[in-house]
Amino acid sequence: METILKDSQKQIGQFVAEDFRTAAVFSNYGIDFCCRGHRTVEEVCDKNGIEISELLDKLQNVLSSTTGQNIDYKSWPLDLLVDYIEKKHHRYVEEKVPVLLQFLNKLCRVHGERHPELLKINEHFTASAAELAAHMKKEELILFPFIKKMMNATISKSEIQAPHFGTVENPIAMMKDEHDNEGVRFREIAKLTNNYNPPADACNTFRVTYAMLEEFEKDLHLHIHLENNILFPEAIKLEKQFG
Repeated sequence: METILKDSQKQIGQFVAEDFRTAAVFSNYGIDFCCRGHRTVEEVCDKNGIEISELLDKLQNVLSSTTGQNIDYKSWPLDLLVDYIEKKHHRYVEEKVPVLLQFLNKLCRVHGERHPELLKINEHFTASAAELAAHMKKEELILFPFIKKMMNATISKSEIQAPHFGTVENPIAMMKDEHDNEGVRFREIAKLTNNYNPPADACNTFRVTYAMLEEFEKDLHLHIHLENNILFPEAIKLEKQFG
C-alpha cells in the first residue's frame, strides 16, 4: 500500500528517465511523458479516468521483466523453442513496432528539418516493420508448424508426409536470407543514430526512441540467434531422421 501511494506521487517523466521501457505503457494510455512529464501518476489517472492500480501494475510488470541471457536454450525440445520464439520475440516485435513508428513519425514532423537523419532512420525502420511482419507470418504458418509436426512424429514414432516446400532447408534458407537483410538494416540504423546516442538538443521523446530502437535491435539479435544457431540446425538434423 505504501509503495502504491509513493509511486502514485511519482512524476511520469521520472519513471521514463529511470527506465525507458515504461514510455510504451504511458503511450498506450495516451499519456504525454515528454512535454508534460512533470505530472504525477495520480494527476494523469484522475484527468484521464484511468484506474491507478491498473497503470501501476503495468508499469511494475515492465520494470520487473528481465531478458533471459543465461538460459540454456539448446537443451530445450524444438517445439518448446518454437513456442517461446513466437510468444516472446514475435509478440515483442508486434507490440513495439506501432509505438516506435508513432514516435519516429512525431520526431520527423517536429525535428526532421534540423535532424534529417531521422527521415532515413524512419524509412529504414518502416521497411523493417513491414518485412518482419511478413517474415514472422511465414514462420508461424509454414516453417514452425512443420517443425512441430516432425517433433510429434518423433514422439509417436510415426512417418510424416514430405512438405510442399520439398525439404525444411528451403524455407530455412529463405528465413536466414531475410535475417541477413534485417542485420544490414539495423547496422545502418545504428550508424545513423550514432550507436543510439541522441544529439545534445534531443527532447525526451528523442531519447526514448533511440533507447527503444537499441532495445529492439538487442531483442532482434537474440531472436535471430535462437533461430539461426539453434532451431534451424536442429530442425535440419531432425528431418534427416525421416529420410
